Amino acid sequence: MDEILEILENNARISIDDIKKLTGKAEKDIKKKIKQYEDDGTIVKYKTVINKQKIKEDKNVRALIEVKVSPQKDVGFDLVAERIYQFPEVKSCYLLSGTYDLLLIVEGEDIQTVASFVSEKLAPLNSVNQTATHFLLKKYKEDGVILLDTKKNKRLAITM
Repeated sequence: MDEILEILENNARISIDDIKKLTGKAEKDIKKKIKQYEDDGTIVKYKTVINKQKIKEDKNVRALIEVKVSPQKDVGFDLVAERIYQFPEVKSCYLLSGTYDLLLIVEGEDIQTVASFVSEKLAPLNSVNQTATHFLLKKYKEDGVILLDTKKNKRLAITM
């Protein structure tokens, strides 16, 4: 991967001047390359990783939903995936190998909202054969960032 992309992936807020220092490339070349990546869809979005466990008012429930589907002739899984990822509850959608075909990351106000999504919107789709829902209890690491304060170990040591 291009070093400019690697730098931006690790820190989207880094300045052009800092990228220049890290790469030794000219500022105009860096700006041109970033613009090119934005225009061709290589850079889709600049993102901040938020530890939602630290936000008291964030009460949303997140679930990982595995979905087994019947692929459609001539389009495979793409059309089914497109239909599913259009739902506002679906935050991410991935094609998988293995027992299930799709992995969804879904968000709702509470467990009932997620359950309603599965039973009323997802499961009734003709191409959906089976689902398995796993509720997210705690995030330890996201996008390469450790979310826990590892310095605070609250567990007592076992002594004999």
